[in-house]
Amino acid sequence: MNILRPIVVSLLFATAAWAEDSQRITITGEGQVEAAPDMATITLGVSAEAETAKAAMDETSARVAALLQRLGEDGVEARDIQTSDLSLNPVWDHRNDQPERPRISGFSAANTVTVRVRALDNLGGVLDGVLEVGANTFNGLSFGLQDPQPTLDEARKAAVADARRKAELYAMAAGVTLGGIASIAEDHNQAGPQPMFRMEAAMDSGSMPVAAGELSIAARVIISWDIAP
Repeated sequence: MNILRPIVVSLLFATAAWAEDSQRITITGEGQVEAAPDMATITLGVSAEAETAKAAMDETSARVAALLQRLGEDGVEARDIQTSDLSLNPVWDHRNDQPERPRISGFSAANTVTVRVRALDNLGGVLDGVLEVGANTFNGLSFGLQDPQPTLDEARKAAVADARRKAELYAMAAGVTLGGIASIAEDHNQAGPQPMFRMEAAMDSGSMPVAAGELSIAARVIISWDIAP
């Protein structure tokens, strides 16, 4: 008899926990707000080849210096420019007519910088300018918000409203009444700006055409309501 008592107690606790969880409705709510971007981030740089490592690096450095100067002249602040990659590699001669092993025929140097452009009206001009002074690598462009918090908060409010709407619908369909909120959590993997494919007119018609479009700021919450007795 004593041996069975702990098992019976454990079963009672498990039944009580199940009964408590079954008196709740848990809903995922999603909110989405569209906003026009006010900042662009571009990744570009310079690469050069020469017979010696020093010559390759010197040429790259000189062209990057001109690139940085041009960015400053175009109104990009120093705090918005950051070196993101610097490399130096041998260039191998793999010609098939050589019986011996491949040999080093020169060196390739590269310097990549990440640039934030806060004045989107000038983005096309900035791109034109860096190309004029020798930028020959371009690794992407993305749009964003300098201060995404207000828009993200609006998306969070929309997510909570969406969760409540769904919860009330399910409660009505099930013939029960919602009580108070038992728990609320944000799904951080779903929050943040995402590009939209709805594009606006190209900016800066006198320079490289760039379309900024819109960003979709999304938020997701998981809310549990008690079921009122």
